Amino acid sequence: MTSRAAVNGIEIAYETFGRPGDRPLLLIMGLGSQMILWDEELCEMFAARGHHVVRFDNRDVGLSTHLDGTPVPDLAAVAAGTAAPPYTLEDMAEDAAGLIDALGWDSAHVVGASMGGMIAQVLAIAHPGKVRTLTSIMSTTGPNVGQPTEAAMGALMRPPVQDREAAVESALAVWSVIGSPGYPMDPEKIARTAALAYDRAYDPAGSTRQLLAIFAAEDRTQALGRLSIPALVIHGEADPLVQLSGGKATAEAIPGARLITFPGMGHDLPRPLWERIVDEVSALTAAA
Repeated sequence: MTSRAAVNGIEIAYETFGRPGDRPLLLIMGLGSQMILWDEELCEMFAARGHHVVRFDNRDVGLSTHLDGTPVPDLAAVAAGTAAPPYTLEDMAEDAAGLIDALGWDSAHVVGASMGGMIAQVLAIAHPGKVRTLTSIMSTTGPNVGQPTEAAMGALMRPPVQDREAAVESALAVWSVIGSPGYPMDPEKIARTAALAYDRAYDPAGSTRQLLAIFAAEDRTQALGRLSIPALVIHGEADPLVQLSGGKATAEAIPGARLITFPGMGHDLPRPLWERIVDEVSALTAAA
């Protein structure tokens, strides 16, 4: 069941798994991706390991507030610093902080994937008291490391589609480029998820606004170096969208962080790795 919370001047849609008394676990998804990319089975696995799990739609995707009508400046201008994005990763981190408060949690174990990892890092920097542990998956410290391959960037910048069928075809094309070469792709699952995402809310302009927030972000290395919370960094060794240097830089920046890399893992969460990922995150949260 989807719930909604008024936070930071917008509305955030979220769903929960597990028992309210268990360890609070906040899952933050990446660029243009709705909370349904945190697979229900994966969420239930976290819940079975003693977590009260919350997944949510970031602003501008899914059932959360879309900033319709907000001007979208030129990507190159934002990247060059000559234009400001409609909002920043800091604003998105404040959304997450507000959701933690709205849930009645004093703090949470935070797991972010891709752009969600960036948001999780910013959340920990801005609100260290709200983050019990930090897990950054397939993410990076900023624009200087983890740059995408040309093919991955091409997949990311595919033009908007016009209908549901085209959205499914586009998703299959994108995941064939950025997905895990060491694990079999599941076209049927990708198609189902893409169709559901299209039905929930298809908004390419919202995804572009999120991308502008990434383009405008500064390097977080020094700020991450001031953290004093338990941290885990997970990265695929075959990730073409955020290459492995991004994960290595994140682990090097956070004092005491543990780095786990998986051969054959690209820019997704392959089903055969779920148990190991749940084990590692659960060990971190249980020990904190």
